[in-house]
Amino acid sequence: QVQLVESGGGLVQPGGSLRLSCAASGFTFSSYAMSWYRQAPGKERELVAFITSTGDSTNVVDSVKGRFTISRDNAKNTVYLQMNSLKPEDTAIYYCYRVGRVPGTRAFGSWGQGTQVTVSS
Repeated sequence: QVQLVESGGGLVQPGGSLRLSCAASGFTFSSYAMSWYRQAPGKERELVAFITSTGDSTNVVDSVKGRFTISRDNAKNTVYLQMNSLKPEDTAIYYCYRVGRVPGTRAFGSWGQGTQVTVSS
């Protein structure tokens, strides 16, 4: 089965950095685009970053441009989100997401369990 396991979240001061990792298994990782989403309390889950299957193209939402970088290592079946210059408004649960329907299910994509990022002084 598709499995996505996030790690690297935690508490950081404003201006600090974190690197989130998402370890993938149960599918051919290099065949799928991946994304990071986040959900702050009381808000809708929002797309933060996207990366193509080969890693040749990426995109991040305007609010994190210049601060966040998405990358992947297909040899390690892992996608990363490097977060620099963190702001309190970045506080959220961050989720890894595999783009594409999950075989044998009705899901349009696959979610990780999420990892909490808290930016506070």
